[in-house]
Amino acid sequence: MTQPLTPERILEAAEEVLRRHGPQKANVVDVARALGVSHGAVYRHFPSKQALREAVTRRWLHEFHATLEPIDDPREWIRTLSAAKRGTARVDPELFATYQALCDEQSAVVDEHVNWLIEQLEAMVGDKGRPLLQATTRFHHPAHVHEWTDPEIERDLDRILDLVLPQN
Repeated sequence: MTQPLTPERILEAAEEVLRRHGPQKANVVDVARALGVSHGAVYRHFPSKQALREAVTRRWLHEFHATLEPIDDPREWIRTLSAAKRGTARVDPELFATYQALCDEQSAVVDEHVNWLIEQLEAMVGDKGRPLLQATTRFHHPAHVHEWTDPEIERDLDRILDLVLPQN
């Protein structure tokens, strides 16, 4: 007996297809093939390739949120964000490239993520949350991924944090 086709099953398959083919080559037909269904069946749950990529990315970003949510020290929070994004770029490059593509396309999913990040920081540092996120962009924004292999990156992050979050 086959399992019912659910959005969760589709997202799991889409994630694997994105990892295998990358965001540019992966398509809904590949996802349907991986599930053994017609592409029309996938479209009943996700109306477009874009919607499917956004749903996969949204799910992936929720994992980041779950990692960051319990942290109440802004320094540790920024370090964790930075390490998590750099780690994913290194160990899961195709899924990270999907996120990167959505950033380039100015997707609402990315806007939701950034707003969530700002809200979290504002809960810790008040109206300095947005400037803090902006000041540390080099360490977590995918536009800077090419800089993340710099052996001084952790030290540079600490220096920035010392400037914007002086320790008492």
